[in-house]
Amino acid sequence: MPTRARNVSCVAFRPPQRGEVWLFDCGEGTQHQLLRSDINISQITRVFITHMHGDHVYGLMGLLATCGMSGGARAVTLYGPRGLEQYVGEVSRRTQLRTSYPLDVKTVEAGEVFEDEEYTVSCLQLRHRLTAFGYRVTEKDRAGHFDAEKARELGIPFGPLYGKLKRGESVTLPDGRTFDGADFCGPAQRGRTVVYCTDTIYCANAVELARDADLLIHEATFADADEPLAVRSTHSTARMAARVAAEAGARKLVLTHISPRYFPGNETGPQQLLEEAREVFPATELAHDFLSIDVERRVG
Repeated sequence: MPTRARNVSCVAFRPPQRGEVWLFDCGEGTQHQLLRSDINISQITRVFITHMHGDHVYGLMGLLATCGMSGGARAVTLYGPRGLEQYVGEVSRRTQLRTSYPLDVKTVEAGEVFEDEEYTVSCLQLRHRLTAFGYRVTEKDRAGHFDAEKARELGIPFGPLYGKLKRGESVTLPDGRTFDGADFCGPAQRGRTVVYCTDTIYCANAVELARDADLLIHEATFADADEPLAVRSTHSTARMAARVAAEAGARKLVLTHISPRYFPGNETGPQQLLEEAREVFPATELAHDFLSIDVERRVG
C-alpha cells in the first residue's frame, strides 16, 4: 500500500533517443507521481501489466483518461494477463471513458510479446497467488562505428553503398574492386537487457527471465526473518531476490515492492533488507521513488 515515503508499483522505461516511455505496472497514484517527475505523460506508448492485483493496476484507468487530455497523445498499447481487457472495457463503460487516441489491449502468454527494429519484450509466468508475468526487455545488438573517412579515402562514393557497408554487406564498385563491410565497422555494440519481476516468490522462471541481464528489478517484500510470510503470500524476501540475480548471472539488482512494515522508524528497516541481499549478491541497490538508472553498455 502507498505510504508518505513510497508509492506503489510503477517502473518507467525510456528507450534512448525515441521520445517515448513504456510503463511496467501502473499502481494507484501513478499519474500524480509522473507529474512530479521529468516524464511527459503524452510520451507513454506502452504499458506492461504483470498481474491484476490492485497495487499494480489501480492507477491505469486514470492515467489513460489523462493521456487523452494532454496534447499530442499517441496510440497506447496495453499488455497483460487474461482479465486486463475485460477490466479496461468494463471500467471504460461504467465511467463513460472515451479515449481520443487508439487504445489496444493485448493478452500475453509466455514468450515474445513485442518486437520492433530495436527491441524485443518477452515474458514468463511467475509464482504468485494469481497469474503474474515477469517481463524482459532486450535491446538488439547494434552495428559498430562506421569509418566513413576510410571509405572516402578508398574512393567509395557516398550514398547507398555506405548503407550496405554499415550493415556488414559486401559491395563491388564499377572498377571491379570489392569491399567487405566488416572492414569498415568497429566492434558491434551489444544490446542491453532490463528485467522486471514482481509479484513472485523465488522460482526457476524468474532466474531464466533474468539470465545475463544488465539490470534486474525484483520484488523484495519481506526480510529474511519473515520468510514464512513470504511463502504463504507467494512473495519474495530480499535474499530470494538476490538468489535470482546470482543464479541468473545478472549484473545489477534493484530491490522494490518492499512491505511498509520495514519502513524507517520500524524495528526492521529497508537497510536491513539491502544488507541481507548484498550478502548473496553484492551489486544490489534499494529502489526509492524517482530513482533513475542509466543502463550502461558492456565493453567487449
